[in-house]
Amino acid sequence: MKILLIGSGGRESAIAWKLEQSERVEKIYVAPGLGGVAGKVENIGIGVSAFDELLDFSKKENIDLVVVGPELPLVWGIRDKFEKEGIKVFGPRKREAALEGSKKFAKEFMDKYDIPTAKYETFTDAVKAKEFARTLRFPLVIKADGLCAGKGVIIAKDEEEALRAIDGILVHQLFGEEGKEIVIEEFLQGIEASLLCFASNNKLYPMESAKDYKRIFDGDEGPNTGGVGCYSPSQLFTDELKDIIEKDVLNKIEKGLEGEGMDFTGILFIGFMIDGNSPKVLEFNVRFGDPETEVILPRLKSDLADLFVKAVDGNLNKEDFQWEDIETVAVILTSAGYPGSYKKGEEIKGIDSLSDDIIVFYNGTLDRDGKLFTNGGRVLTLVAKAKTREEARAIIYKEIPRVNFNGMQYRGDIGK
Repeated sequence: MKILLIGSGGRESAIAWKLEQSERVEKIYVAPGLGGVAGKVENIGIGVSAFDELLDFSKKENIDLVVVGPELPLVWGIRDKFEKEGIKVFGPRKREAALEGSKKFAKEFMDKYDIPTAKYETFTDAVKAKEFARTLRFPLVIKADGLCAGKGVIIAKDEEEALRAIDGILVHQLFGEEGKEIVIEEFLQGIEASLLCFASNNKLYPMESAKDYKRIFDGDEGPNTGGVGCYSPSQLFTDELKDIIEKDVLNKIEKGLEGEGMDFTGILFIGFMIDGNSPKVLEFNVRFGDPETEVILPRLKSDLADLFVKAVDGNLNKEDFQWEDIETVAVILTSAGYPGSYKKGEEIKGIDSLSDDIIVFYNGTLDRDGKLFTNGGRVLTLVAKAKTREEARAIIYKEIPRVNFNGMQYRGDIGK
């Protein structure tokens, strides 16, 4: 089968790597493309939002399945458009994708179906939002309703910071249309954790758990990023907690999807705040997480292409998921200055010298004249797998110094 994979980051690199292992996959086209591709993978240079061009390409090449990596094409309705032309897409339709595309919609969905989450209110008026904020205990969380490239969530430590954030979003329109409405909610205490679920016709199939690291510096210091490290499984996910999540969260989500007349097929990423055995949902994403995908797929024994096809066709079963009994640790090598301003175009050396114990995924790289260069803030994801997390940590931190590019930085405490 021929697959069109949409996206260009570490997540898509991991998906392509896993799909390439499938005997049933003949070719993987990537739009716009990835660094370091070879074998069955070919870059085609079409942007993720160029729906007409992507559709024409899919027809011309007789694409059997489109797999969507990033959220924007899903929220903008790529599946709806392609389905009208008879092309199968793994990913939710525009209506279901609103679970990520609108924080207000997601909170109202959770509220309606009694899914545990933080208390909240929504506002379009800055004056009323400020009045409400003054009634809450600090810190509190202020979210722009729409997609803001991961920058639309502010944790306000005090009243001054909250009022400034409200003005920034609603008055000064920092996020444009995506911020015309805001959600203000209580700040939850606990430890963050992630659970990715396959979804087929509203039925959820949990994958293995993961724990990611958002802050740029060791000890969770510095600004938030898109994620600079991860490991799987998360030690928080005990059998007892898994049972609670199934009963109090997953079953209620399935009931809600049915109740709203939806038909969710794709990936539902659930971000949790966990305090003891009390999980609360922070957010939904409607696609594979990054960097969670990079530590979860190396543990998957099942054929990923089979899972995609069965999910789309409505034939997916719990027994289709087989996992390797190992632990994985991923460390992301970033450009100096990230998540702020950074340089591109630095030559990357040493990847060929890494041991076979390391899996390399390409986040922000560019192939040019047979050499590899940096092309983003998050540059490479290095993954090690072993029987224990400690063994995987030892492997990865021994190998990282073999890779170098000007300004390379990384955390030294991932999985510690």
